[in-house]
Amino acid sequence: MTINKADIIDSIYNSIRFSRPESVKTFESLLEIIKKTLESDEDILISGFGKFCVKEKKERIGRNPQTGKDLMLGPRRVVTFKCSGRLKYKINGGP
Repeated sequence: MTINKADIIDSIYNSIRFSRPESVKTFESLLEIIKKTLESDEDILISGFGKFCVKEKKERIGRNPQTGKDLMLGPRRVVTFKCSGRLKYKINGGP
């Protein structure tokens, strides 16, 4: 099952009892903070959850999956996520 933005907003609404507009604003504000932080090349560390980082990828040779032909992929920046030890433990059946 995939959880989407509306599901998260509903969870905020139900657990914290913010009004629906307050729940939307809270979640949208959090997303904006995350986006702006990553855009400015800063990492985001959320204790007990994990760390988001922006990494530089060099130019490399890729392959078009439809044609099988090689092509050159340009340099780019990507966001990576590394989960915390606590989250890893819970995912693997910890209490």
